[in-house]
Amino acid sequence: AEELVGADWDGVTVLEGNNDKPPVVMPDYISVVIGRGDIKAVLRWINANRTEDRANAISSPETARVPALFAAAASGQLAMMTQLLQLGANVDGRASYGGTAMSVTFSDSEGLLRRNATEMAKLLLSWGASFFTEGGCSREDAVFDATKQDQHELANLIESELGGRRCEIINLSSRPELNGKTCVADEYLPASNQYKVTLENIAKEVLVLGPDNLKRRDRTPQDCGYYTEFKNGRTIRHDFDSSEDCQAFVAALNKGDAQPVVTEEAEARAEQAAAELLAELGLDDSPDKSSSNGHKTKKSKKKKKRAKK
Repeated sequence: AEELVGADWDGVTVLEGNNDKPPVVMPDYISVVIGRGDIKAVLRWINANRTEDRANAISSPETARVPALFAAAASGQLAMMTQLLQLGANVDGRASYGGTAMSVTFSDSEGLLRRNATEMAKLLLSWGASFFTEGGCSREDAVFDATKQDQHELANLIESELGGRRCEIINLSSRPELNGKTCVADEYLPASNQYKVTLENIAKEVLVLGPDNLKRRDRTPQDCGYYTEFKNGRTIRHDFDSSEDCQAFVAALNKGDAQPVVTEEAEARAEQAAAELLAELGLDDSPDKSSSNGHKTKKSKKKKKRAKK
């Protein structure tokens, strides 16, 4: 065992057994729709057989056994990545050549310009993404690629220990009520060795904290901090006042009896965003227009007159 985990094994690490099920190989069409960002088609396929770990499905050996999360990252599909992570996708899942979702975010010369690499990197880091020394997956490789594309803020974020990570606030004597609360280290301030963090609550308060007041608390499917629901062809983000509220919501959702959390407000924001997109594309002249506040206007139906007997 020591040869596999090293002499500094902490006695907790669980070694992979030889009886582990081989990963599910996704059909070619699923690889295609992941790249297109077709969340509905992917969720339908995953939910068709929940006895299989389809969130961690891989492509065929001929296409480098690429994990589903890797495929989504390679195409810049941020919303798809979020759905897969919520369903339990391994944030460090690796292709046959060693590449990960994090490494592919920076893999091509146009990637940082063509995709929103900062948001993708922050998402992966908040879920605990690791860097590896081989296969172009090191922290140094990512920093080099970001710097080469003049993404210096992103380079600073990745180079720092807690940049982009989800953390728990600890030992904050000035505001003890915040101890135990979760936040995301959105920006690293190298001049003071501090982080600009955003609290994970509806108010989204922003603070500047040092590393001594932060402890990593990676997202998990059961403790994700916020939840993005896919409903009626669009994603709706649910924010909570505490991580405990989020955990309760996810637990109820898994049991099938979750109640909507700020659903009306979230749906209104989604409706407004959709209306703005349609207007931008010049497609806002459909018969069923949305009102200015983001809610669809309902058409009244004329009642048929009852025939006299």
